[in-house]
Amino acid sequence: MRKMSMDDRLALNAFNTDEENPHIDVDTEYTDEAEIKKLLLACPAECYKYIDGKLVFSWLGCLECGTCRVLSHDKIVKAWHHPMSGVGVQYRQG
Repeated sequence: MRKMSMDDRLALNAFNTDEENPHIDVDTEYTDEAEIKKLLLACPAECYKYIDGKLVFSWLGCLECGTCRVLSHDKIVKAWHHPMSGVGVQYRQG
């Protein structure tokens, strides 16, 4: 059996998303590029993008690791909580 890459393992995850109720509240008007770069580099699901000088965020596909919450120090991520029961990521390959 061949060893699976991290991308292959992450592709096995299932997501039940609540498109009406995000579990992360992000200040997309934030402008400090150094702080934004931290989130761009650290998010394993690449939920944060920097397009045309503007922060773009999508919680769909979030791995719920909390890295952005810790790195942001309440600057960009205004609120973070686990999704409601039955919603969010379901890991299939540790």
